[in-house]
Amino acid sequence: MAKTSPVEFMRQVRAETAKVVWPTRRETIMTAIMVMVMTTALGLFFLGVDSIFDAVVKALLSLA
Repeated sequence: MAKTSPVEFMRQVRAETAKVVWPTRRETIMTAIMVMVMTTALGLFFLGVDSIFDAVVKALLSLA
């Protein structure tokens, strides 16, 4: 593999960065909202599962 000079490397980096399609402000906000919604939904789901397991374990321990 041929070595490239730092200047050539920076030119290549600039060229590759120019090819990137950055998300719009609206896309970024919508993605952030979706992440918050899914995080909240999963948090509530796991709270419910944990509460059920807690109740089962307490019921089993009360039998002993």
